[in-house]
Amino acid sequence: MTSPQPILAGASTPVPGLGVGWSKVADAVGKQVTPDDIARIWIFPPMRRDGREWGTAVVATNADEDRFTVFTAKYMLITRGRQRGQWKVEIVEVGAGPVEVVQDVVRGVQTRAGEGEPPIEIAPKLWFSPADDEPAAEA
Repeated sequence: MTSPQPILAGASTPVPGLGVGWSKVADAVGKQVTPDDIARIWIFPPMRRDGREWGTAVVATNADEDRFTVFTAKYMLITRGRQRGQWKVEIVEVGAGPVEVVQDVVRGVQTRAGEGEPPIEIAPKLWFSPADDEPAAEA
């Protein structure tokens, strides 16, 4: 059985949250919430298997000074074959709560997704950078 490998297309060293799949997610999130309202983003390592790439992020927006609204943002990108370049993004609001509770939500996503590695937190400005648009290709 082949184990999924976290990689980003075209990057010699994977950069968390960058690449065409993440760009699609960032665009979709930006249409649902104002990027300036995003306080924190946690990126799980993307996985590739059988010509598809999957990625999950947890996005926390400022509900008020002491609370975040939390979303999960997932994508699936076809990286090879006739359907190469087709993608699907799903964004789900999973709740709101005190800032201290958000880490528990992130750990819950990690457990439900069966992720062994913890997510990496990235700056919202990095995620919404136009320089991250790389073509998806599998070597």
